[in-house]
Amino acid sequence: MSIFLATDRLTLRRFTAADVDLLTDLNSDPEVMRFINGGQPTPRAEVRDRIIPNFLDCYERFGGLGYWAAEASATGDFLGWFQFRPVPDAGVELGYRLRRAAWHAGYATEGSAAILRKGFTECGVDRVFARTLAANTASRRVLEKCGLTFARAFRTDQAPADGSGPDALEYALTRSAWAAKPVS
Repeated sequence: MSIFLATDRLTLRRFTAADVDLLTDLNSDPEVMRFINGGQPTPRAEVRDRIIPNFLDCYERFGGLGYWAAEASATGDFLGWFQFRPVPDAGVELGYRLRRAAWHAGYATEGSAAILRKGFTECGVDRVFARTLAANTASRRVLEKCGLTFARAFRTDQAPADGSGPDALEYALTRSAWAAKPVS
């Protein structure tokens, strides 16, 4: 198993082809997928033929960065995943998707803070950004706890039909801003 990092409660490891059922289960929960695609499940064939191969390819393309399976350190239970992958001309994108059973337990903040620390201190990252829907207040709180600040609002395909405004937000953090006030 190739571990990206470990915290007191989390182990982040590389995905393998054997993780298809774990991801299919995660992506089948309508509440988990609510802010991703309106709650629609991802078919197993798509996880197997597109998502897992993309995750595996990221490790090679991005020098070890990419998508990381998150497991509870004490039990090895699959909790979800974290993303930390370069996006040209934007920085490194931070993201996460956790099983409902892992919500409201501090895992998203713990994992994100550890990834930021590793990115800024070991990986030479200069800028991290994250995007979330404006309505996803829990995700916005996690980003703010980790030191990311509002960078911009924008519209996506999920924008309100009445044109009432942007539906998505981008948060960002630079290495210098993180160094001035690191989150542990």
